Amino acid sequence: MSLVEINFDGIVGPSHNYAGLSLGNLAATAHAGDISYPRAAALQGLEKMRGNMALGLTQGFFAPLPRPNVAWLETIAVDAATDRALYATGWSASSMWTANAATVSPAPDTADGRCHLSVANLVTMAHRSHEWPDTLRQLQLAFADQRHFAVHGPAPPCFGDEGAANHMRLTSAHGEPGLEVFVYGRSGGRFPARQHEQASRVVARRHGLDPERVLFIEQSPEAIAAGAFHNDVVAVANERVLFCHEQAFAKPAAAYAAIRERFPEVEVVEVPSSAVSLAEAVRSYLFNAQLVTLPAGEQALVIPGEAWETPQVRRWLDKMIAGNGPIRRIVPVDVRQSMANGGGPACLRLRVVADPSTVDPRFLIDEIKAETMAKIIEGHWPEQIDPADLGEEDLANSVRKAREALLDGLGLSELA
Repeated sequence: MSLVEINFDGIVGPSHNYAGLSLGNLAATAHAGDISYPRAAALQGLEKMRGNMALGLTQGFFAPLPRPNVAWLETIAVDAATDRALYATGWSASSMWTANAATVSPAPDTADGRCHLSVANLVTMAHRSHEWPDTLRQLQLAFADQRHFAVHGPAPPCFGDEGAANHMRLTSAHGEPGLEVFVYGRSGGRFPARQHEQASRVVARRHGLDPERVLFIEQSPEAIAAGAFHNDVVAVANERVLFCHEQAFAKPAAAYAAIRERFPEVEVVEVPSSAVSLAEAVRSYLFNAQLVTLPAGEQALVIPGEAWETPQVRRWLDKMIAGNGPIRRIVPVDVRQSMANGGGPACLRLRVVADPSTVDPRFLIDEIKAETMAKIIEGHWPEQIDPADLGEEDLANSVRKAREALLDGLGLSELA
């Protein structure tokens, strides 16, 4: 069995809007009330997927979840006229950020030799707390082969779990056993810590991970206060490389020492605050990047255009590439619509190490399927949405029909 890393990107849903629902997500709150462009957003995400395929990477996708979520809106007994913000929680397209869909442990790490996926409960934010049942259905469909996959329900809601955005894996190669690093936060400061330590421990036990090849590390409270609501806003890992900001972890020296003890081959690429401030790291989403291994073996960093356009970030990246470090290539991408809601390239993808032949092929993308998606998006996605229009029946019908057209075009009617 040939194990490779597959990036599953979320297709930006037709209800993509800027309602500003995510406390602690500085971009999302800064753009609250702005007009969004769902069609452009989905096409930008699709172009990023095509770019990854052009790099020689294996690419998958997940479909948008059903919106508006009428059952959720009925459960909370709210209407658009009395509480606009609460009503907007039923329209959110935030499932596009599939880094929060689940936590994934590849087969080489687990006791039973299967790839384990635990859907995230996302209980900290109301607009995301109702995602998991539909996400679980999709995971169970995409990874239905129980000889190779085990798909788990969410951790108990008393423990907030935000999925792979707070999980890293270090390994000599994707198909080899690795060290899994779970990063959690502690409450305090002006923003909530979304990843609970016990949620991470629940996931590690469920997945049958060797305790000697697992670490639980605290995220820096300063990073959370600065707007790093997930660890992937300040750190990302790939194979032997950990790329992070100096202020990513509560006790960085101890974190690095613990990692080196269990995985001596690690190469830590730390960006000092003197070169890129924490505020600039969060604003530019330098670390919310896809750190990937190209077919030739070199590592590339897929970053948002905003990072490439930030002077102090660009200077540091140019210096890094001019050196002899493990990251040899920078690939800027345009995901501005996602970025304005607080999600960069890393937010848009869930990494699954598996044999592609064991995955439901409907969730794997090629150029023919990408062209089909593009035509459906261009023909059905709303051009723009004003948050003030959420709740309008015409818009609701348009959003529903757009998703139905996509599911029909992809042969995924089970998700309707």
